[in-house]
Amino acid sequence: MRHYEIILMIHPDQTIDQVINIINEYKKFVKKHSGIIHRLEDWGRRQLSYAIKKLHKAHYVLLNIELNTDSMVQLKEKLYFDSVIIRNLIIHMKNSIKTVSPMLKLKDEKKRY
Repeated sequence: MRHYEIILMIHPDQTIDQVINIINEYKKFVKKHSGIIHRLEDWGRRQLSYAIKKLHKAHYVLLNIELNTDSMVQLKEKLYFDSVIIRNLIIHMKNSIKTVSPMLKLKDEKKRY
């Protein structure tokens, strides 16, 4: 099993409930294929650097998972054909990451002040 970091950009028209359902769908997929989710972070709706498909915002989700190669191919295909996923980034990692991401730390610091 290999470690992966996945960032999903979800269409901004999706409600919070719909985003939660999308996240749960991918969690079920990973668990169904005997994978492990080490970290799951919902970064919320954020401004894009440039317009993608005439959109200026997207809902970001970060996943750190452990999955076998065959299942990862299926997951890539599933992400590619999912119409609510604007973009995705999949990075092969050497180890699992379980700590809080810098993006979420920054968001927490802004809430304090």
